[in-house]
Amino acid sequence: MIQYLDITQRSVAKKVLDVQIPSYQVEAEIIGFNGIPQLNDSVESLMTSSEIFYGYFVDTSLAGAIAFVLEDNVLDIHRLIVHPNYFRKGIGESLVQYILNLDTAVKKYIVRTGTKNIPAKNLYKKFGFIEKEDEEVAPNVFLTIFESDRLTL
Repeated sequence: MIQYLDITQRSVAKKVLDVQIPSYQVEAEIIGFNGIPQLNDSVESLMTSSEIFYGYFVDTSLAGAIAFVLEDNVLDIHRLIVHPNYFRKGIGESLVQYILNLDTAVKKYIVRTGTKNIPAKNLYKKFGFIEKEDEEVAPNVFLTIFESDRLTL
């Protein structure tokens, strides 16, 4: 089940962080870079985030989450996390599909992922996202920027 998460609540932020850290640790291994900013998040930094969060629950356990910022009809996905215990169960795909189906005035979607993170890149391509460019965020560490227009989804 997917539901809105009130990230300003300490208990919710803690649950998100408990999924986020192991999820980004896996990505750090994939891309060979331990400097992913989300690895340094705290409960407090999540609680003050301007992002909108939705969570995927298995029974009562938070298994994954997606967060985005919506500004000027552009939905920018800032994080898609799945706890490693729940990998390859379609949770990331369900979360992306959910936000793409939100009733909003979105005209364009943007997401960034590690250029070496092939599973994430394949997921976004599955939804029609197009690779726009690679951005160097640290020496020899690149993020691929994807975009999709609402009409193409």
